[in-house]
Amino acid sequence: MFMDYLKELECKMSHDYLMKDKSVTSTLVQGPIIVGAGPSGLAAAACLKQKGIPSLILERANCLASMWQLKTYDRLKLHLPKQFCQLPLMPFPKGLPSYPTKQQFLSYLKAYADHFDINPLFGKQVVNAEFDVVCGNWRVKTQEIMKKGQENNIIEYVCKWLIVASGENAEEVVPQIEGMEQFQGPILHTSLYKSGSMFCGKNVLVVGCGNSGMEVCLDLSNHNAHPSLVVRDTVHILPQQIFGKSTFGLSMWLLKWFSVHFVDQFLLLMSDLMLGDTSQFGIQRPKIGPLEFKNLYGKTPVLDVGTVAQIKSGNIKVCKGIKRLVHNAVEFVDGKVENFDAIILATGYRSNVPSWLKGSDMFSEKDGFPKKPFPNGWKGEKGLYAVGFTKRGLLGSSIDAKRIAEDIEKLAGKLLSPTHLQE
Repeated sequence: MFMDYLKELECKMSHDYLMKDKSVTSTLVQGPIIVGAGPSGLAAAACLKQKGIPSLILERANCLASMWQLKTYDRLKLHLPKQFCQLPLMPFPKGLPSYPTKQQFLSYLKAYADHFDINPLFGKQVVNAEFDVVCGNWRVKTQEIMKKGQENNIIEYVCKWLIVASGENAEEVVPQIEGMEQFQGPILHTSLYKSGSMFCGKNVLVVGCGNSGMEVCLDLSNHNAHPSLVVRDTVHILPQQIFGKSTFGLSMWLLKWFSVHFVDQFLLLMSDLMLGDTSQFGIQRPKIGPLEFKNLYGKTPVLDVGTVAQIKSGNIKVCKGIKRLVHNAVEFVDGKVENFDAIILATGYRSNVPSWLKGSDMFSEKDGFPKKPFPNGWKGEKGLYAVGFTKRGLLGSSIDAKRIAEDIEKLAGKLLSPTHLQE
């Protein structure tokens, strides 16, 4: 059925329309274009493939899941159990641990792409995507970085549906701190951090107390470095497991029977019993519970994998916010000054959608996320979709991918109706 629609579309689209910009090569795409070959983009392509709908993934990097492959540290494991991280239509292979390693997850993604015969076009950075009201299709321009001395190759792809899967973590957030240019040691974002082995015996300041910052501190400590952690805001820290069960999974089960407030109180009680009072080490909790805080502000609680014990033992120091950097020293807002050999910025990532998606009000210019909150942020207008922007990890991506495939299948059916084809 869908291929019949594509034949009809090709008949209607003239050569002149495809060649609107004579300096740019234009290509008509059979099915949706998906921007991004991370887990979310793969999930969307697989769900479409199951329904007989072809798609084309455009990926700026030269590999699948470039965030996981190129910008994560060596010791990384999934923070949630594998059953909450598998993509639609294909579970993890048997025998993997509950929390697969980075390499095990990448192997799973490769097998997933092979199983569904998903072949992204790599090295295609989308620089502009805009809806053409004349013929009711999306024009997606990509820039291919050529070898030195060659001009960049611009190719335009034309499609009926556009799926944004570039992710919540497309670009690194690098804060501007007074005196950064004076600091004599290296300052690197966690996207460049691989292992604490290169910092053995050094004083290292980690800025940011999310899951990455906490785990990098633990990794540094395990490699005999001397890490300090900047904790500027309040943060919820929960044990990764409670009673031998995943804290996340247990929370989801409890929410079927009890209110968010009740489950929050349970999580805080267990955190006190298992991790102790972190305020005595300079880590304050928000006044509202972890689940409610997540729902209101989108901030995920930290799942402790051993960092708190290292803080308690004194192997990891907790510091206030930074006021300025001077040569090899850091001055904190409480007036303390300490020397450091290196600074690691665990300051997160942001969406880059507003930089290339034009003429749509689906995404916020401020943060690059869909304006409608979960579970309604997956669908925009004029054939525009979003997958992987739920702030609910891979589970949220799977939910989005299934809905998008179902919706496009329905729309394709309507486009093939006798009334529409006669227009």
